[in-house]
Amino acid sequence: MDEVVKNKHLKIILAQPRGFCAGVERAIEIVERALKIYGPPVYVRHEIVHNKRVVNNLSSKGAIFVKELDQIPEGAVTVFSAHGVSKKVEDTANVRNLPVLDATCPLVAKVHKEGQRYSKDGFEVILIGHEGHPEVEGTMGRISGPVYLVSNTDDVKKLKVNNPDKLSYVSQTTLSVDDTRDVINALQERFPNIIGPDVKDICYATQNRQSAVRDLVKNVDLVLVVGARNSSNSNRLKDIGSESGVNTYLIETADDMSMEWFKNVKSVGITSGASTPDELVKEVIDQISTFSNIEIERQSGIEENVVFKLPKELINYEIAN
Repeated sequence: MDEVVKNKHLKIILAQPRGFCAGVERAIEIVERALKIYGPPVYVRHEIVHNKRVVNNLSSKGAIFVKELDQIPEGAVTVFSAHGVSKKVEDTANVRNLPVLDATCPLVAKVHKEGQRYSKDGFEVILIGHEGHPEVEGTMGRISGPVYLVSNTDDVKKLKVNNPDKLSYVSQTTLSVDDTRDVINALQERFPNIIGPDVKDICYATQNRQSAVRDLVKNVDLVLVVGARNSSNSNRLKDIGSESGVNTYLIETADDMSMEWFKNVKSVGITSGASTPDELVKEVIDQISTFSNIEIERQSGIEENVVFKLPKELINYEIAN
């Protein structure tokens, strides 16, 4: 970061809530407990969550991250990431007799079940999401019937389906609520008989963090979103800040900041994606304190107390021991 004389007073407002959600906490805990119970190495298919610090910390404890199952030795303990996997991946693990711990977020699993239910009832399924995202790939690979992927209202206009009167939709959990609502409205306008869950069924953590940013931008001159560049929910937080007219930047670490951003700024709002450890936020604050006299204020907001159960394999081990 550029050199600067420490002089100015700067208010930092921390968004509430921010950082880890229950699904991320559960996924990380699954890997950590697996390492303690079974010993390293434990193999994880794809990044357990989208954050380099989290992945590096787990790697240092003995987790090995792989792209595909064929990179995992026979009999090795295997963890599926929080984003979920396709039925094909699950079947391959079963054929190879890999002992699997499924860290799929329960809210992602809920989307899988909704899509499967619609398909079973004879509906074609439209998935609102981003192509290439692991959650989208997992969801599409869980639904046996026709699945169509749309990302925006333009995709809806170009969509070709077999039976427009027998359509349903589900959504990637980490999308912007507003973006999803626009796509749902476009789907309902083009296909009046389409059915699907209400927009409020999108992941609670996604909604809460987005609502916090909407409140945050009313009181600050600059917004910093701490999160990975490949994190969908972090990118959506940045989009919401930018759309408000407040300068908003997505940074992975404190080193990504530029002094140019802080010119004529008296207040900074800081939030973080659902897979971002709070230590990264602290490092950003520490960096800012090297060039400004800071005052920290915590935004009033929703206190999350959601806890998801661990896989039965880990619970049964604890009971037995």
